[in-house]
Amino acid sequence: MDSNVQTVFQRPSALKEVPTHYCAGCHHGTVHRLVAEAIDLLDVQQQTVGIGSVGCSVLLYDYFDIDVVEAPHGRAPAVATGVKRVHPDNVVFTYQGDGDLAAIGTAEIIHAANRGEPITVIFLNNTTYGMTGGQMAPTTLPGQVTTTSPYGRDVAKEGHPIRVAELLAMLDGTGFSARVAVDTPKRAIEAGRTILKAFEMQVKKQGFAFVEVLGACPTNWGMSPIDANARVGNEMMDFFPLGVYKDITTKG
Repeated sequence: MDSNVQTVFQRPSALKEVPTHYCAGCHHGTVHRLVAEAIDLLDVQQQTVGIGSVGCSVLLYDYFDIDVVEAPHGRAPAVATGVKRVHPDNVVFTYQGDGDLAAIGTAEIIHAANRGEPITVIFLNNTTYGMTGGQMAPTTLPGQVTTTSPYGRDVAKEGHPIRVAELLAMLDGTGFSARVAVDTPKRAIEAGRTILKAFEMQVKKQGFAFVEVLGACPTNWGMSPIDANARVGNEMMDFFPLGVYKDITTKG
């Protein structure tokens, strides 16, 4: 091998060297990489504990080379709270989807944030229940067709989508709350910086940190990977604007 060759891109140490089995065009794999890169950059792989939820996000333990604890549906923030309180020097994060976090787990995420639990939460919002067949989720867009809203979500009957990043930013215990996307290289780079910030908050003991990532679900949206990726920027961002909604470290 040429000794002058320099490696500029490789698999993060925090990711196992295994092929992914996510659907083509799914953004979970991209987000996994960004989380793993943050763990590597902070050099906390050996002290990091991931909390697996229920849904496609449960596959966390197949890909991350870290300790992982499984949680009942929606209860990942509660399990993370217990792990962090027993092992305060560990870096503890949950990785959750919108059906898990914003539906059955609404109470857990709100109260963990309100208590200011010093954990990091990574939330993939793809506006649907991915693993169980594409049912309507709390984040499903108005008019969006799902298996349980075949005529499109009617906000007069089913209510409005929940903007979780904004909701959690209103709570006094939240230290950081942001929404990002990974549908373009530029946005993926920014998402990586934001996820790193959320983990830094925990390492520096600056409170509860939350990152919502807009992602595509081509299979349950009934779209090609290319069209599903485009939908993130063309439709999802109109309802779920990107941005940092709270950051206590920037207060003057």
